[in-house]
Amino acid sequence: MGRHFRPKLILPGAPLRFPDPRQADAEGLVAIGGDLMPERLLAAYRAGVFPWYEDGLPPLWWSPDPRAVFTPDTLHVARSLARTIRRGGFRLAFDTAFADVMRACAAQRDDGTWILPEMIDAYSELHRLGHAHSVEVWIDDELVAGLYGVQVGGLFAAESKFHRVTDLSKVALVAAVRSLFARGITLFDVQLPTEHLASLGVVTIARDEYLARLAVAVERTADLRDLVLTCGRATC
Repeated sequence: MGRHFRPKLILPGAPLRFPDPRQADAEGLVAIGGDLMPERLLAAYRAGVFPWYEDGLPPLWWSPDPRAVFTPDTLHVARSLARTIRRGGFRLAFDTAFADVMRACAAQRDDGTWILPEMIDAYSELHRLGHAHSVEVWIDDELVAGLYGVQVGGLFAAESKFHRVTDLSKVALVAAVRSLFARGITLFDVQLPTEHLASLGVVTIARDEYLARLAVAVERTADLRDLVLTCGRATC
């Protein structure tokens, strides 16, 4: 389904509406163009759409099928990761170095530099407005791992993660999943399934199911201010 549709062209300054994601093309491309203003980004996430494109291209807006998500019940912490968590030697922080996390994620991408300078500027503005958040892992005063994402109501859409010390991006992800669900997040989106994410318990759901869950999640309230991160049963 969707293979017969053509992505919609969005002009800069156009109304903040996206086509029905069910009308994406076979790869999940919904629309081309537009801008990265905060209101458009938030409208995209509310619609089940996110931007992903390379330097030299206009913004490309995607809604893949199926969609990859975490749930509290499917999160899997392997024994080796549990040992890393118990051993400690690091500290977790929330929203103390958002732009630094984004820049570190951009530097470690193996699949192209889609975290472009204008993306960092746009998402940093979302962060300033309280709609984007970072989870950080520190050793002493060095940022060694982290992730960032966008929150709309009870949705948290994780965008990217990085690590400079083995397994610590996994620690960041475990802390994010457990802590955010505990504070009212009901849909933890990671967009596309990978073998690595599957090993941590990500599951895939059809786009129709994702959109149904999304419609409920974005109408909920989740207050992430002053969030204290925890790995749950294991001490961080």
